[in-house]
Amino acid sequence: MTQSEDVQPLRPVTAELDYLPTLPHDRSPAIGCIGAGFIVADCHLVAYRRAGFNALAIASRDPAKARSVAEQRQVPRVYDTYQQLLQDRDIEVVDIGVPPDVQLEVIREVVRHSDHIRGVLAQKPLGVNLAEACEIVRLCEDAGITLAVNQNMRYDQSVRACKDLLDRGYLGDPVLATIDMRAVPHWMPWQERLGWVTLRIMSIHHLDTFRYWFGDPVRVFASVRSDPRTSRKFAHQDGICLYILEYENGFRATSWDDVWAGPEVAGAAADIGIRWRVEGTAGLARGTIGWPDYPEPTPSTLDFSTIHAPGQWFQPRWDEVWFPDAFVGTMAQLLCALEQNNQPEIGGRDNLKTMALVDACYRSANEHRAVEIDELLREHGVTD
Repeated sequence: MTQSEDVQPLRPVTAELDYLPTLPHDRSPAIGCIGAGFIVADCHLVAYRRAGFNALAIASRDPAKARSVAEQRQVPRVYDTYQQLLQDRDIEVVDIGVPPDVQLEVIREVVRHSDHIRGVLAQKPLGVNLAEACEIVRLCEDAGITLAVNQNMRYDQSVRACKDLLDRGYLGDPVLATIDMRAVPHWMPWQERLGWVTLRIMSIHHLDTFRYWFGDPVRVFASVRSDPRTSRKFAHQDGICLYILEYENGFRATSWDDVWAGPEVAGAAADIGIRWRVEGTAGLARGTIGWPDYPEPTPSTLDFSTIHAPGQWFQPRWDEVWFPDAFVGTMAQLLCALEQNNQPEIGGRDNLKTMALVDACYRSANEHRAVEIDELLREHGVTD
């Protein structure tokens, strides 16, 4: 008997899904933000204010920018350097919004202040590769600091609602999942020095979402090519990325991450968007991600149908959007972990498997073969 056959009839099926993050009872822990770029200024701090979190201080490599963001977002304390911010003994949580090749340097300084710093929220990717991610996790664990990773697509409203569908059994046993991204992101200046375009910037969201929905795959096969538009700016490998995740039970997940998306920048008609689909033995869910319309506040969407309500489509909708509302969830899961003395939903050690999956995609593309995730984890001594 399959799992789906064993599920008791689900009636009445409801479109009222659990898509919002769990919030901490205590929202008072003081947060110090390191970095004052777009993601901190327009996402983190906006989300924290809406949720009632205590963003107490900010520092940036550009002190003038830190002061400007502090004034705009009503952050009480501004420091000229992040080292000065870390010396503020009122700060319990550090929100690190710096480029990935700077993260390890910052974490090494953070752990020197474990007498008053209890938690860290680090941007994804966690360092520049799995090796650096392992070092960041080790440093925080040795210092007794709780580490969470800002894999914020897990808190996109359609992604979280789909997880609830899966947990309720509305879809039965998953059979096939797909993500189709056709978008032209605004690249960050530091990507040029790292030579990255898609795998560690956008694909990491989708790879982590597949892990969130379905658990860990056995292996991945990836194929990549450069993006013609970005190639005129800097050399890179991972422009357009195609990959297939194979699971032990036969389930398959695949994504097409296309940042070329046609010559619409040059004047052709545009066809931009992110669409996802999950097919199961008892139902089908399909959705869109509203992010490509940013700064227009466009909520993601979800439609689903299930054999437990034959012939019907359910279309739950919400007002929240991925940017900035998902960033409530990424900080909330860290504050909840500190409050309950347990691991965050997106803890540093768990995120090593997402980092391993990204590194496996690079290896697969370079060596033209399927790569098992355990191959990378064993090489770096990562165990459950």
